[in-house]
Amino acid sequence: MDTQPTTEPVIIAGLNLANQQVDFDYSMEELANLIEANEMTVADRLVQSLDRPNAATYFGKGKVEELAELITATGVQTVVTNDELSPSQIRNLEENTTARILDRTALILEIFAKRAKSREAKLQVEIAQLQYRLPRLKTSANQRLDQQTGAGGGSFTNRGAGETKLEMNRRTIQNAITHLRGELAELNKSATTQRQQRAKSGIPTAALVGYTNAGKSTIMNGLVRMFGIDDDKQVFEKNMLFATLDTSVRQLTLPDQKQFLLSDTVGFVSKLPTHLVQAFKSTLAEAANADLLIQVIDYSDPHYQEMMATTAATLKEIGIEDIPMILVFNKADKMEVQFPVMDGDDQVVLSARDEQSLGMLVGVIKSHLFTNYVTVELLIPFADGEVVSYLNDHAHILSTDYLATGTQLKVELSATDQQRFAKYQQQ
Repeated sequence: MDTQPTTEPVIIAGLNLANQQVDFDYSMEELANLIEANEMTVADRLVQSLDRPNAATYFGKGKVEELAELITATGVQTVVTNDELSPSQIRNLEENTTARILDRTALILEIFAKRAKSREAKLQVEIAQLQYRLPRLKTSANQRLDQQTGAGGGSFTNRGAGETKLEMNRRTIQNAITHLRGELAELNKSATTQRQQRAKSGIPTAALVGYTNAGKSTIMNGLVRMFGIDDDKQVFEKNMLFATLDTSVRQLTLPDQKQFLLSDTVGFVSKLPTHLVQAFKSTLAEAANADLLIQVIDYSDPHYQEMMATTAATLKEIGIEDIPMILVFNKADKMEVQFPVMDGDDQVVLSARDEQSLGMLVGVIKSHLFTNYVTVELLIPFADGEVVSYLNDHAHILSTDYLATGTQLKVELSATDQQRFAKYQQQ
């Protein structure tokens, strides 16, 4: 008999703080989606409105007692909080509730650890996990020390041994971070070299950015099917948060022979842990070096404006600014709106699963990436037939005439190719 896999039930808990930047109800809904992405189930929820978190226990005293009662009543053993907690807050909540306390940062780290596939992504996640653990060593070390010495104290020798163990753990983690960063730097050198080689080719680049699960991978796959060199190079897509962490780059060739590189980057989420943002800077280098950013937005989500604000804040945090951007309001097929339609020069409402929508998107991309293209007339002697062959394969030929002195072409050329074939250009 087939049985469905069981998922761990959890209680989600959060503080509705005064003057917080992210809408509270939205952030709690997002937390529930993160829970689902981590193969957990929300069994119950507990919230409290406060001006600021309690320094010792995050919640106020009465709400901590209420949480303990809820845990006893439901039998749930894990509580996930909507904010990152300090080591002492985690320790005190665990002591007062006897449950495992998982804060939002630790939850996202768990998801990333499960989804990381490439060596680069795994290194980035491992570095972020170690950075998260480092300030929390004191909690676990003290717990071991208490077990060694007993609640009433113990010998000075045992307590000193515990403190030495703590310092050893710190050094071990710091050394591990240094080693992993070195390994990541070597991988980054290779990625940087690849980007430099692509830059030398003169092929323009565009990068998909935006909120996780907005449809970036679906757009990538749709464009690869239509214009890719190899349809097998599809990227993983699934209707869940952080379906993929790895940056994928694909070369697309349009019907007029214009080519560009398209990259699909890791998605964003509100309150994305600082450790992860820093660790994934190298992955997001594809976006930082792009000629054009394509921000994909889930138009069907009522919180899409908050998602756009999160994307803008994250891009700014990692230093991606002053790059031209077009806005793609995706998933219009889930709404009662007309699509595909343009909303201004740089905004398009579409469905990533609709070929006509993707065609309109490509038109917008072309208007940004190929502004340096010019139409010229070339007269190429018959002896230089390889030039004609190259242009037939790599350029948009508007007309061809055969004269006594050679082949006359009216052709669209990039600035690089215009300079390359300048000697054939007719005035």
